Amino acid sequence: MMSYMAPILTLALFGEVLGHAGHGHSPIVLAESGQQPLRALPPPPPMELRSLMAHGPSENRIDLVFFADGYLASEKAAFFGDAMMLAEGLVAGNKTYGSVEPLLNMWAAFTASAESGIGWGGVPKNTTYGLYRDGTELRAVYVGKPDVNVAACKALGTQCDFPIILGNSPLYGGLESRHNEGATTITNSPANGVLVLRHELGHSIPWVGEEYDGGDGYYGANTASSTREVPWAHWLVNEVGGGEVGGATDVDGAALSPDDDALSSEGERSATPRVERSVMPFQAYPWTLLNTSAPWSATFPSSGAYARALVRFSLSGLPLASDARVLLDGRDLGWVPRAGIGMDRWHYDIYVPGRLGEGEHELVFELLEEEREGEAQLCNMEVLEFGEEDEFDARPGVYGLFPTFDDQNATRFRPTNEDCLMRLVTAPGFCNVCLESLWLTLLAQVDLIDGVDETCGPEGVHAIDLRLVALGQLREKDIGVKERYTVTWSKDDAVMESLTDAMAIAVRNGETWTVDVAFSTEEVRKDEEGRLLSTRTVTTSHCA
Repeated sequence: MMSYMAPILTLALFGEVLGHAGHGHSPIVLAESGQQPLRALPPPPPMELRSLMAHGPSENRIDLVFFADGYLASEKAAFFGDAMMLAEGLVAGNKTYGSVEPLLNMWAAFTASAESGIGWGGVPKNTTYGLYRDGTELRAVYVGKPDVNVAACKALGTQCDFPIILGNSPLYGGLESRHNEGATTITNSPANGVLVLRHELGHSIPWVGEEYDGGDGYYGANTASSTREVPWAHWLVNEVGGGEVGGATDVDGAALSPDDDALSSEGERSATPRVERSVMPFQAYPWTLLNTSAPWSATFPSSGAYARALVRFSLSGLPLASDARVLLDGRDLGWVPRAGIGMDRWHYDIYVPGRLGEGEHELVFELLEEEREGEAQLCNMEVLEFGEEDEFDARPGVYGLFPTFDDQNATRFRPTNEDCLMRLVTAPGFCNVCLESLWLTLLAQVDLIDGVDETCGPEGVHAIDLRLVALGQLREKDIGVKERYTVTWSKDDAVMESLTDAMAIAVRNGETWTVDVAFSTEEVRKDEEGRLLSTRTVTTSHCA
């Protein structure tokens, strides 16, 4: 996974702030050439920079940098270990960032903070970038000193396209760059750090929106506002055999998982799909601390017209099953905390077999252990109802129009049921729609051709060597995805068929050659901008 470990680079306070060059994209807004930055910035902090994963020159890669916040000088080794854990977790599995790994470089930049940890209740600690949580909830992590991070990222030049500020907190939290002054934030939570980072970078890099219910950030390739314009129409022909076409969904852990028999069927769906039949009768984000004296409860109506129901919620501060219980209409739903979750937050799905009756229903969260008061928190919950299996197709790999309900209960549509980590932060991968968007976003900034090198040989015969990003047949290991390069060489506008897919050719003095490179992958079905194509023209030298 790691191509090499670069030497440690220590950056003192820079007298000059560097800008970006080459193909790299930066979320940092710069003034036009020759002008001052759009706002005055502080000097960058001193940083010790280490390579975590290197796959090519920064000028032709997307560089992600983990910046340390809330780590003391004595915690430097812990920071680099945490950064490596997150970097490796990002590219683990081909349905996250694994298949695009050759397009990425990753770095870790350490700066010691005066205090350990991150702030709570809207108050930052005395740390390099001032990360803090808005209240007690384990959710967003904000940047208190955004200008310091902007300066740090700019100081690294082409080595920093997407800054990620890593907060020294073992609990759930993070936020995408659009709402955080250009920086994605994350914590070192052992249970949630990787999961949350995958999701937040889904907003920051491919710019895809939420798919979970009860939010307000629905945009991008994975969101349809109506049935008339569906961005993923080209994904609507599905192969559902094996259950992993849309994403490697954990069938055993999915709330509406079909039987293995249902997964074994194969077929295609119409290119003009129906709307899958579901409704959200109740949803809330209370972020409330539970207490033993008064259970938290809510009532909601049901039409009684749906065949199945799901209770979905998240809790924190409840490590034991004996700490709390969840009841629906007085019936214990059998909630059990995730093994080893400790005090961290986790998301739970409890499938309710059979239909909910018409009328009012009551959902209750009851704290049983008094010692958990002040820490046990109900974060969010919702109730979903679904039609029969022939009305709502819950199988992994099925693409269609699946309703998503926002914080006002307005309806939008997502591509799959539960295939995507933009829907479920605990899901192991992106759906194909988001993964395709990731490819297209990265390849808008990365040229498939790293270089075309000419080497002089004897008697006027020399070589042209083509260097490509290590995708397709050039990968070091098979990732289980159908992909390949097609290389076409032309001399004086005439295609040389015998040189198809050659990575090196013999040429003579003063010749003009053009190489056209086309990359194809089953993870991209539609490339309107030609981002999977590249071309170079070379006129050979007159070698002695």
